[in-house]
Amino acid sequence: MAKTVLEFERPIIELEQKIDEMRRVIDDLDLNDEIDALEKRVNELRSSVYGNLTRWQKVQLARHPDRPYTLDYIKHMTTEFVELHGDRYHGDDHAIVGGFARLEDQTVMVIGQQKGRDTKSNLFRNFGMANPEGYRKALRLMELAAKFNRPVITLIDTPGAYPGLEAEERGQAEAIARNLFEMARLPVPIVIVIIGEGASGGALGIGVGDRVLMLENTWYNVISPESCSSILWRSWDYKEQAAEALKLTAPDLLAQGIIDRIIPEPLGGAHRNHIEAALLLKSALIEELKPLRSMKPDQLRRNRIKKFGQMGEFSS
Repeated sequence: MAKTVLEFERPIIELEQKIDEMRRVIDDLDLNDEIDALEKRVNELRSSVYGNLTRWQKVQLARHPDRPYTLDYIKHMTTEFVELHGDRYHGDDHAIVGGFARLEDQTVMVIGQQKGRDTKSNLFRNFGMANPEGYRKALRLMELAAKFNRPVITLIDTPGAYPGLEAEERGQAEAIARNLFEMARLPVPIVIVIIGEGASGGALGIGVGDRVLMLENTWYNVISPESCSSILWRSWDYKEQAAEALKLTAPDLLAQGIIDRIIPEPLGGAHRNHIEAALLLKSALIEELKPLRSMKPDQLRRNRIKKFGQMGEFSS
């Protein structure tokens, strides 16, 4: 059961708690009919609530503190993970993790942003906001994967690249730009997955690939709804309207041709069942990698550049 309850989830959680209480006293009272009726009501409520989420509610689910992060997915969908550290220039950025792992019968390089679960771990992970050394570490690992002809999987979940002065002094913009350039011409398959928040250049810094996937309750955009609201209305109070206008959810981006596939989540969101969410992602990754593994490096590069070059609308 999730520890944090969002406002729109509250009626469902309250009914589930009532069912649990009734089950605890079932030996003393005959409550089977009442429990069956409540379970039916919960299922109907789940389908109704989670089948009609607003864009802002999906943003809230993407940020849910109980949601699985990169290391959770690695744990549940891969084996033999060996984490690699450092960018060989400045240091080791704990906001980005990566290393070789076994995905079924193949070795892959998995790289992703990592958030913390509490104040201490969030400070250690810098809330999933990478510094330049994080992007340079990611690039080093991608180049290592290319050296051994292994596919690259990146898991995106960040509120953005770290905006601090020291990050800019160490070349934040250059590090992200370098990643875009090098990922476009990497000779091995790259599959990108947005597993939570995909904000701005912080997400795009590990977001150029052959296939771009999104989990069902995630968002991906150049700006967050709060920041958009702050710019347009000088207040965060209009974040829900901003989320609607930005069209930042998976169905929106699939319709625009920005992403290639939506991966379903367990009913109620990935935070409700980490293992099931990881297995759904694992199945999609295996399916997506299969045709890419048979392509020549030149074909991968041409298709990748064409894919990103066709995004957007232009007028003369």
